[in-house]
Amino acid sequence: MTGVAPDLLERARAGDKRATARLLSVVENDEPGAAEVLRSVYPQTGRARIVGVTGPPGGGKSTLVDRLAGAYRERGERVAVVAVDPSSPFSGGALLGDRIRMRERFLDEGVFIRSMASRGHGGGLARTTARVVNVLDALGYGVVLVETIGVGQEEVDVVRVADTVCLVTVPGLGDDIQAIKAGILEIADVLVLNKADRPGADETARDLAGTLTLGKPRTAWKPPIVRTVATAGEGVAELVEAIARHFAWAAQSGERDRRRRAAARGEVEELLRDALVRRLRALLGEERVDAAVARVAGREIDPYAAVEELVRGGTGE
Repeated sequence: MTGVAPDLLERARAGDKRATARLLSVVENDEPGAAEVLRSVYPQTGRARIVGVTGPPGGGKSTLVDRLAGAYRERGERVAVVAVDPSSPFSGGALLGDRIRMRERFLDEGVFIRSMASRGHGGGLARTTARVVNVLDALGYGVVLVETIGVGQEEVDVVRVADTVCLVTVPGLGDDIQAIKAGILEIADVLVLNKADRPGADETARDLAGTLTLGKPRTAWKPPIVRTVATAGEGVAELVEAIARHFAWAAQSGERDRRRRAAARGEVEELLRDALVRRLRALLGEERVDAAVARVAGREIDPYAAVEELVRGGTGE
């Protein structure tokens, strides 16, 4: 590696949080040295337990993640939190900050918190979330908690990152079960009924249990329903145990390896697409691409025909 990346990586491995934050920025923003960092740390990845926390807005995900971090710290784990926030429409940066989210954990040397901007990427996760998680894994964090932005029905990308996905809902949201029926339930390994001290908790729990019987299950694992009151810390220990049971089952059944292979395939294919597009644009030249775009915009040619012409031109056919 060249430039500042090797020094940052060495300091991050020594526990320097500022160096870790800067190193993650290099990776997240694809700055010079990012690829070298990822190549260097990749052999040390695959050891952390990656827990995704997702669900409709208003479920108390941030508070629950804060409590989970505390519970894992009590067990002696080093914990990293990756909180994917909505993007500022002006700067592109995260609208919510680490210190606002988890004030109790900020001064804990065994906890590292990273806020990332989604930058408009669908699926509830930033494109580079997996890379950030890999770096934190390689730096020795035993548990990495990934909290999505809470966009409702579009959070399935968390499956590509997490070993265990916790879907959080609460009584009284009105459309929570509808959102779950729309497909998000299929990604859940553990169902969390947060704010379970609210009226209607029993009815929501019954609805969740009933919904689990619909359709064909994704795996042989039946997601447990864990009731929590995150603000009071109630049910958090039970949630940690449910996550541990799923992690053990996934390791024994081969589900963890299958999921990680699928995630690896997705990342390789995404990088391959990017590389092919860059190579094709370089072969064609920006003028030809711009000309094709202008013809599509002018309704002289449809997008499919434009792509076919560009591909034939780029491959010499």
